[in-house]
Amino acid sequence: MTDAKSGLGRIAVVTGGGRGIGRAVAESLSADGWAVVVCGRTAADLDATVGSLPGEGLAVVADVSDADDVERLFSAVDDRYGRIDLLFNNAGIAAPPVPIDELPVEAWDRLMAVNLRGSFLCARAAFGRMRRQDTPGGRIINNGSVSATTPRPFSAPYTASKHAITGLTRSLSLDGRDLGITCGQIDIGNAASEMVERMATGALQPDGSVRAEATMGLGNVGAAVVHMASLPPEANVLSMTVMANRMPFVGRG
Repeated sequence: MTDAKSGLGRIAVVTGGGRGIGRAVAESLSADGWAVVVCGRTAADLDATVGSLPGEGLAVVADVSDADDVERLFSAVDDRYGRIDLLFNNAGIAAPPVPIDELPVEAWDRLMAVNLRGSFLCARAAFGRMRRQDTPGGRIINNGSVSATTPRPFSAPYTASKHAITGLTRSLSLDGRDLGITCGQIDIGNAASEMVERMATGALQPDGSVRAEATMGLGNVGAAVVHMASLPPEANVLSMTVMANRMPFVGRG
């Protein structure tokens, strides 16, 4: 279907789209025919992502933890395309891997602001537009992480934020059910982004040892998101885990 205002087909917003998983997903969606809006805090990274897309793209500098920035982001989508069909809630950060009593409160607050508040603000903006646009409906996919079910050592802030994402996903899935809005979660394990590069050289294990872990290519995440995003409105992947096959996740702990 082509939107009358934009003259384009499906419109996607990818947060944290300047690098890593966000860029890989933006590229995969673009290759599948989506027009892709990427947001993040670094203009040069976003421009590089848009430059790598085979199709239509737009870069918007925005901090997802800032409500005004989020509204500006989605207003830019309104102005350019007139609708939104997909939000990939991907923006996220990590905290220092230290015992919880050594973690600065400010580090907790910053992580929750990006990982949880940011996901809420973007979902809120997308959900409202999806149910009010001329042809109602759309899909939200939240980036959960395998930490949404199984923690690593010294990961309380990140793990707590990703458990909360699961609650957000399930609530949005319920609330959007009769509105044509679907919501699912992709839990990613050891995709070779900058955030997990250290896994290849050594990561702290629950038994106290430090061992290298297997990683997988980012294209696998892009392909998985495209599959979730391309389902008809009658179907939803509520939860998907995509992980490096040999990473220590199954049986971890």
